Amino acid sequence: MLSMMLVISIVMGIIPLAGIAWTIVTGTVTTVDGLFMSLILLTLSAVFFLNAFWELRDGGALAFLHKNNAASGRSAAAAPKAAPTATAKAAPPATPKATPAVSASVAPATKDVKPKEAENKGA
Repeated sequence: MLSMMLVISIVMGIIPLAGIAWTIVTGTVTTVDGLFMSLILLTLSAVFFLNAFWELRDGGALAFLHKNNAASGRSAAAAPKAAPTATAKAAPPATPKATPAVSASVAPATKDVKPKEAENKGA
């Protein structure tokens, strides 16, 4: 049994297509207004048909599209897990790095540094 949302989406997807057919029959499709009306109607139709596709997919009606995914999932589950090999190299233990010595020319971090402009004004 089709859900009501699916039926509504299909009907609402067909109505804009009928509007495009009408613009072609009347000959207004060659005008700018007719072109943009056709683009808008195609967009509306695509949105409703996309909703219908999602309804069919959620309902399981499109399971045949996912046949390959289901088969690969079953074969992957049936395959035994590979045991870790003994040939894998272990990472060497990390050694602490020595901290570099602080040179005498480097100012300590707590020193109050004044801008150069203030130093130049006093001279």
